[in-house]
Amino acid sequence: MQSTPGFWHVPPMTKFVGHGLIVLFLTMVTQIGGLAWLVSRLFRRSLLAFVIVYAAFSFAAQYTAPVFGRTPLSCFGSGNLQVQSWFYCALNRTYVSPALLEVLQDNADAVAREYPGTVTLVLDGNFPFWDGFPLLPHLSHDDGEKADLAFFYSEDGRYVPGAVRSPIGYFAFESGPTECRKSWLSLRWDLGWAQGIWRDLLLEEGRTFFLVKVLAEDARVQKVFIEPHLKDRMGADFRKIRFQGCRAARHDDHIHVQL
Repeated sequence: MQSTPGFWHVPPMTKFVGHGLIVLFLTMVTQIGGLAWLVSRLFRRSLLAFVIVYAAFSFAAQYTAPVFGRTPLSCFGSGNLQVQSWFYCALNRTYVSPALLEVLQDNADAVAREYPGTVTLVLDGNFPFWDGFPLLPHLSHDDGEKADLAFFYSEDGRYVPGAVRSPIGYFAFESGPTECRKSWLSLRWDLGWAQGIWRDLLLEEGRTFFLVKVLAEDARVQKVFIEPHLKDRMGADFRKIRFQGCRAARHDDHIHVQL
């Protein structure tokens, strides 16, 4: 007797669309995850296969990325330049051009010389392959020559090495005046509901503003993005320190640097 499909039966077209959406999502957030998902469909235990294939592809990316002009930041480093979270390594968002890596290391060294024991944290970099491939939600991290750096923070008046207020270094905003509130086309995220959740740390202005300053003075750096109210607090005027505009993410939670 032929059995009739039960309520659990998923039509082939629905499966196709569902897998297509998964591939699209994984490609957008990791670049190589979509391909890993497709390959994993060839195995019976597809979820386990996906984890293994994705890990293998991510490992291989470290050795193939140089062909595309990218090099990975060390996810297990212990020096004065480190990736802030395993999250960025797991999603393959820690690739930069060799030139940018040199700039990041040189400026991290400069901060550590001025403030011994300082650890400069890198947030989002770029994906391992292909110029022009967007690193969402960023508008410009698509060529290996842009990276975001975390602010430095203190607690009870003392700098805390490697500390950030939010788990991934973003979205813990330093409040200040902005003209963007007057713009009806503003795309800024206030995330007011989350601000009370983050760690109760204070912006360590000495280290943070010194890092912005040395980046702005570096001839290899083209632009540095921070919010105008933070630039005003620095008490200095550098041509390279720019405002990213109201239609881009806020930059009073991190520093954007590009060559």
